[in-house]
Amino acid sequence: MLGGSSASPLLAHDFAIRFCFTTPDIITVTPNIRCLHVNCFSQNLNRAACAPSISKKKWVLHSTAEFENVTLTDDDRKALEACRDALSALSISNGEGDKILGKAFGLIHSPYWGEERKNKVPKFEIVCEKMDYLRSLNLSNDDLCKLLKKFPEVLGCNLEHELKTNVQVLEKEWGIKGKSLRNLLLRNPRVLGYNVDCKGDCMAQCTRCWVRF
Repeated sequence: MLGGSSASPLLAHDFAIRFCFTTPDIITVTPNIRCLHVNCFSQNLNRAACAPSISKKKWVLHSTAEFENVTLTDDDRKALEACRDALSALSISNGEGDKILGKAFGLIHSPYWGEERKNKVPKFEIVCEKMDYLRSLNLSNDDLCKLLKKFPEVLGCNLEHELKTNVQVLEKEWGIKGKSLRNLLLRNPRVLGYNVDCKGDCMAQCTRCWVRF
């Protein structure tokens, strides 16, 4: 009987194809003839097979889009990866690590530097040296993680002429050291990068001036 006959396989296949093209999940994936198979009805195949390729592409775009107008060689990328690994010891994600390193070394624009900062690929030894010094100021890994997220540019400051010099100023002129120094750095880490004292007579370097202290 006509009423009891099953649907034509050709019609079912045609419906499956049209179903695939109207499914929002599939339209975002690079066209693949295998996605036109009738197995598109299976949610497990549909989502498990296609979703990983989408997330991977997004991760690549996110991790490279941060560094604008910067051409990186293979050696530069290896250096950045090593520095990112050093930050990962503080439970800093790769995305956060890219932003911290980018702002510290001019690979991402930061108002803190103004126009003075030139693009520079960080070196693993230099980053680790500055992190070790910051730890020596009674900062735990958790403290250091918070400080770097609040003031990523600290890794781009000069260790001898800025970081160490400013800590000495805080200790000798303000009597701030030990636990008080730790608390200050967590509250206002930018003090580590001050290198100008205009004494109220603006020198157009407000982000790095002691008058803000």
